[in-house]
Amino acid sequence: MIQIWTALITILILKVLKTQAKHPWYLSNLVVFIRLNLFVKVELHKWLDNPFVKEQPPPKLYVQGVLF
Repeated sequence: MIQIWTALITILILKVLKTQAKHPWYLSNLVVFIRLNLFVKVELHKWLDNPFVKEQPPPKLYVQGVLF
């Protein structure tokens, strides 16, 4: 009985996240992407709004070949 309640609460939370997101998620895709990114440190609402943003590489601190 507890497994049923846990599944229902999980689905309810996922549907709330889906409605709050600006990106047009399908529930099945949202579940898969959350499962894949479960241990990634990101801000959830920013990621839900724009999940496919490419991060810029960090700036180079030095230029190879320069001695100073």
